[in-house]
Amino acid sequence: MSHKVTLIPGDGIGPEVSAAARRCIEATGVKIDWEEALAGTEALEKTGELLPKSTIDSIKRNKVALKGPIITPIGEGFRSVNVALRQALDLYACVRPAKTYPGVRSLYKNIDLVIVRENSEDLYAGIEFEEGKSETRKLIQEIAEATKKKIRPDSGISIKPISKSGSERIVKFAFEYALEHNRKKVTIVHKANIMKFTDGLFLKTGREVAKDYAGRIAFGESIVDNMCMQLVQKPHLYDVLVLPNLYGDILSDLCAGLIGGLGIAPGANIGKDMAVFEAVHGSAPKYKGLNKVNPTAMILSGVLMLEYLKEDRAARILENAVKEVISEGKEVTYDFKPSPSESGIVGTAQMADAIIQKIKEK
Repeated sequence: MSHKVTLIPGDGIGPEVSAAARRCIEATGVKIDWEEALAGTEALEKTGELLPKSTIDSIKRNKVALKGPIITPIGEGFRSVNVALRQALDLYACVRPAKTYPGVRSLYKNIDLVIVRENSEDLYAGIEFEEGKSETRKLIQEIAEATKKKIRPDSGISIKPISKSGSERIVKFAFEYALEHNRKKVTIVHKANIMKFTDGLFLKTGREVAKDYAGRIAFGESIVDNMCMQLVQKPHLYDVLVLPNLYGDILSDLCAGLIGGLGIAPGANIGKDMAVFEAVHGSAPKYKGLNKVNPTAMILSGVLMLEYLKEDRAARILENAVKEVISEGKEVTYDFKPSPSESGIVGTAQMADAIIQKIKEK
């Protein structure tokens, strides 16, 4: 059976790590009919749009996409293409596994966590009011009248919507994921002690959903700041964490730190009937074209994609090949080594070659 998949190479190092992942996926023997599409700076140069309609249409048609990292300016310019893509396709569940592999430089061993992040609401909804604008001054006045709370007139404002329906579907997704992947516990992470009508709704809804899984999956809850401490001190106590959008973004990077960095952190964005798979790390434009960066996160995102396509055998073959190459440490990129002068350092393409060789040996 052949699968039709949209491939978005991305910006910066995106094309290099995407090519590495593509070759590794193909080496498993799974038949993929790739349909290449553009997003990001290259799309802007060629089409005048950062996220062309043709790219959205391709993903809607194929239902599955593998996407390289895309540049997002900080504090100015266009909003994140990644966020726009998730919102356009209603990819409401972001899944970010965090697993240690022998051979990776990390302070921790045997980490195996999964972040399930709500993708469509919270502060990432993009409802913002710019400082000094008339509509912002009007909103500040209306808030003062409605709540008797004073906001400084020179403020910028972001709105944080969290809905009952959005909370319900992401917590249910987390429990279903736990069941499907033989996980034991789901912990809901929140700040309901302070944000009682947003995080409070998320927590209340999560508690209701958890009742449907009682006796099958254990349920816990934790305030987000405490969870940060718990993950640093005793991460092995946790399994699947489900969080609102912003906390999910922050804690997924924290968990990446536990396992050795973003270079080995894969990600999936999943909706009702389609999904986009991508590495958690950014586009690192300063390394563009240098054949230097670690392709592991993108390749492991390919593992998640194969699982989604129900190609479980191929997924295990690919993941095990990655494990073996990292464990041996003979043909890995510089970030796996304590010193850039050590032997065994190879480029992006060459590490992919080593993984492909392991697949051929299976």
